[in-house]
Amino acid sequence: MEDRNVFDILNERGYIKQMTHEDEIRELLGREKITFYIGFDPTADSLHVGHFIAMMFMAHMQKAGHRPIALVGGGTAVIGDPSGRTDMRKMLSKEDIEKNVQGIKSQLERFIDFKDDKALLVNNADWLLNLNYLDFLRDIGVHFSVNRMLTAECFKQRLEKGLSFLEFNYMLMQGYDFYILNKEYNCKMQLGGDDQWSNMIAGMDLIRRKGGEQVYAMTCTLLTNSEGKKMGKTADGTCWLSADKMSPYDFYQYWRNVDDADVEKCLRMLTFVPIEEIRKLSELEGAEINKAKEILAYEVTKLIHGEKAAEESQKAARALFEGGKDADSIPSTDIDESRFEEGIGLLSLLVELGLTKSNGEGRRLVQQNGIHINEETIKEPSISIDKSYFENGSMMIKKGKKVYHRVNFK
Repeated sequence: MEDRNVFDILNERGYIKQMTHEDEIRELLGREKITFYIGFDPTADSLHVGHFIAMMFMAHMQKAGHRPIALVGGGTAVIGDPSGRTDMRKMLSKEDIEKNVQGIKSQLERFIDFKDDKALLVNNADWLLNLNYLDFLRDIGVHFSVNRMLTAECFKQRLEKGLSFLEFNYMLMQGYDFYILNKEYNCKMQLGGDDQWSNMIAGMDLIRRKGGEQVYAMTCTLLTNSEGKKMGKTADGTCWLSADKMSPYDFYQYWRNVDDADVEKCLRMLTFVPIEEIRKLSELEGAEINKAKEILAYEVTKLIHGEKAAEESQKAARALFEGGKDADSIPSTDIDESRFEEGIGLLSLLVELGLTKSNGEGRRLVQQNGIHINEETIKEPSISIDKSYFENGSMMIKKGKKVYHRVNFK
């Protein structure tokens, strides 16, 4: 067999969903070090678990010597991508977009090595915002067939509900991005989520029609659980990669509590644990599978939040599992002891601690048996929390199955 290259590693770990030229891509990745790109839409100031696969895709390619371009869509975000949407995205101001771009940049810089031009961070606002529309239509729009565009999945599912002309331009913009990156940086391949397939093909076709060289596209598998549902959603919403939006401890707990059937896939796609070790871990059954889940949670948290945060989160999780309540890394709040003399309303306390956004949300959680204090299920939303709930100046609140918060006397 020929020498293995990064294509074989990506295939073995389950990243690749579709590609345009399988044999040529494998041969190219083994023959030379190429520049490739992945786009990130700055619709929030943090990336989330849905982006994690793309980031790992980039990291594996970079480890093999290929150069990533992380393209932040500061220009395309002004329009919004219709892919995978049943409605039109909320329009963001340019100020919001710039704030989000800065947040995403800081996360990518922790994950991908940008030193010495080993990777590039590029913003398509640099070439899209100052385009002359008539020139763009004559130079780029002429190469796009409306008939063909209407067969694309990203447009087909929107036609019944209504597709704005604004969004219809998105494919042209993304195709133009690939054209510019090919021309300016000799970028030969676009990687991305499988929902971007039509846009990626459009970019390849544009480069060919403009007289450029052969370029390629490869999509990565979406992160789904054993039931085919997207992973990365929690009881509180999205599983963010920013510590400001989701604490490293809660992030660790999310992966520590994945279903047994999803452990092998997550280890393959979200960690750099060697495939031979993953095969051994995936053979564990019963209570032993928790060993594999601990490794998964630790490795994923280390990648996103660093080794120290991963160790602290693991220590806190083990302390809780063993019945301890003194782990330093569990989120905690110090409140003046005097405030509990007469007591604080439970619903107000939950809001103050950031565990709920409103009294109504807290009331619903209590009614659903979702709030526990010191492992006791709270049944009545109107109770007042006084000093009797504290043991040695500390009280543990649990929300749902995974979110813990300790309250200490100050």
